[in-house]
Amino acid sequence: MAAQILDGKALAASWEQQLSTRVAALKEKSGGKTPILATILVGDDPASATYVKMKGNACRRVGMDSMAVELPSSTTTEQLLAKIDELNNDSNVHGILLQHPVPAQIDERACFDAIALHKDVDGVTCLGFGRMAMGEDAYGCATPKGIMRLLEHYKIDIEGKHAVVVGRSAILGKPMAMMLLEANATVTICHSRTQNLPALIKQADILVGAVGKPEFIKAEWVKDGAVVVDAGYHPGGVGDIELAPLHERASAITPVPGGVGPMTINTLIFQSVDSGEKALA
Repeated sequence: MAAQILDGKALAASWEQQLSTRVAALKEKSGGKTPILATILVGDDPASATYVKMKGNACRRVGMDSMAVELPSSTTTEQLLAKIDELNNDSNVHGILLQHPVPAQIDERACFDAIALHKDVDGVTCLGFGRMAMGEDAYGCATPKGIMRLLEHYKIDIEGKHAVVVGRSAILGKPMAMMLLEANATVTICHSRTQNLPALIKQADILVGAVGKPEFIKAEWVKDGAVVVDAGYHPGGVGDIELAPLHERASAITPVPGGVGPMTINTLIFQSVDSGEKALA
């Protein structure tokens, strides 16, 4: 039986229509004001510049404004902290995104954690992570939160299932595991140094590939009927999981591209609109 395709691209487009309606209603109610997402790009990394541009375009598609803050690669931690503080105190800004990675001389974690909790729409602060992990109110990290929204839309049953997350990054693997745990899954966190990794993956009812290595997870490791979520994207249009053979064996698959990626950006916009509504409504 062919696997169900969890189409993040189509779902993100559908959500953009709903978000456009919400932004228009907010604009009318607030005398013309819209949610504003401030994006901070430090340096001239072309991939980062492309990602920031995509996020700005997504803002405009739903009628939001974006504020592009571009800083030179020579920026110090203190200078970046000062800019974040300025945006924290700007009542016209409702979300702050610091594009990862920043130049090596900057203390990235200190700068992430300087973002005010109510403006942390990308879910990158330690405070936001801790509150999310404890089931308290906070914006979730955009990629894992986007995955949860995708699973919810397609009515993928999570409760009581064994979810295996391969990857332990602060903005994907760890928060993904916490969100699945909060949804009543039994969660195993693995990574590239896990012993007997194929045997653990074979147990997964829900598999999330977030290890950052192209096709690191082999199709033969995945059991028949598993829900397969691939959060990776690498040159050549491949993810972290060897997906092609799984189209006839898995129960559901996120395609690469067009699965997780569009939901990441859409979740950033979704949470920015929510922040704007709280501030402006």
